[in-house]
Amino acid sequence: MSPLKIEQGTSKHSAYDLRASFAEVQETHTLAVIVDNEPGVLARVIGLFSGRGYNIESLTVAETDHRGHRSRITVVTTGTPQVIEQIKAQLSRMVPVHEVHDLTVEGPAVQRELALLKVAGRGEARIEALRLAEIFRAKVVDSTLESFVFEITGTPEKIDAFADLMRPLGLREIARTGVAALSRGAGAGAGAG
Repeated sequence: MSPLKIEQGTSKHSAYDLRASFAEVQETHTLAVIVDNEPGVLARVIGLFSGRGYNIESLTVAETDHRGHRSRITVVTTGTPQVIEQIKAQLSRMVPVHEVHDLTVEGPAVQRELALLKVAGRGEARIEALRLAEIFRAKVVDSTLESFVFEITGTPEKIDAFADLMRPLGLREIARTGVAALSRGAGAGAGAG
């Protein structure tokens, strides 16, 4: 008898899934981390990401509980499910960290980002930029004879779409705050104080 030549993967001739359990599927997760508001804490949390080669796509930090001296760090990161679990476990073990919430898996969440976009243009390009800004509900917060600064709030995807449309019309600069996120519903969630 000759040995079976089954390559790694699924076979229609097998009832077993022979794929590797560490699939390379990349997922994006939004993590809310409640930490002590003291010097060096942010550097330690970010050091965990950089020291292990994890990517940070968005990062926002602000004090949320003045009396308790607590801050909320919202991190958007990408990795395999195993890497995401590892990040959460390592964050939970850090001394200044009080809570770690994965808003992506804990249920529905609201995510918003603020961006400022400087668009330079004249004539038809200027009129088109104003028309698109109205559609996207972006506000003009500064104007000169040659440029506008638009303020837009929404999901990262909405901001990306607006920026893509503004590029051919004269997009010169963009500044983004990073994602702020809260879980939906009546529960207190991360960082209530």
